[in-house]
Amino acid sequence: MEERLQKLMARAGIGSRRANEELIAAGRVRVNGLVARLGDKADIFSDTVEVDGCALKFDSDQHIYIKLYKPRGVISSLEDEMGQNRAIVRDLVPATAGHIYPVGRLDKQSEGLMLMTNDGKLAHRLTHPRYEHEKVYEVQLEGRISEADLKQWRRGVLLDDRLTAPARIEVLDHKSGDSLLRITLREGRKRQIRRIAAAFGHPVHSLIRVSIGPLQLGNLKPGEWRYLSQEELRQLNQSLGASRRQKTNK
Repeated sequence: MEERLQKLMARAGIGSRRANEELIAAGRVRVNGLVARLGDKADIFSDTVEVDGCALKFDSDQHIYIKLYKPRGVISSLEDEMGQNRAIVRDLVPATAGHIYPVGRLDKQSEGLMLMTNDGKLAHRLTHPRYEHEKVYEVQLEGRISEADLKQWRRGVLLDDRLTAPARIEVLDHKSGDSLLRITLREGRKRQIRRIAAAFGHPVHSLIRVSIGPLQLGNLKPGEWRYLSQEELRQLNQSLGASRRQKTNK
């Protein structure tokens, strides 16, 4: 995944982005042996970036935060536990990204936003049920679901002998007799949306996760990924901190 040189240099500890732009403008930065120009990009996994003749080095202990669009048919795992040579989410990111792992899961037939990181503390806070981070899904159901069923779904449905937490559900459209919903959950039981929809007689045709807390899928296409921006990471940490304080105060 290519990034602007000044951003790569900042992540390698060279200096601020503004200072790095000055280094580039001064001709002191080379990519694969060629003098770089402002606006150039590079991929740390395939390109050699040098500043004053010294290659960029990244701290192996540095935390990595990547968001990606998991396509349908890919399993949310670091390995295929069944040994069936199935595509796994780790295949979407170069091996040279290091030991990163998916935060949470999406079932094989679902798609959308996933976060991968090597930051265990952040992953724990983002996935532990006590913090109740919102996840938003756009879901197409077979048939036109009734308002009565939606009302029940919003209040809570008996699943595995206990009620689900209240959900926010907005009807976006009724296309060709189907129902397009935006569903916001604060819990994540196994195949929860699919099981509830099927119980109401409206099987899921497609399910896309579009946000996790403040993180948005944005314009990523299936199979694409990129590093979190500093602003995205700031918003995520702010959200995690706020959730922790709310739980402590209860």
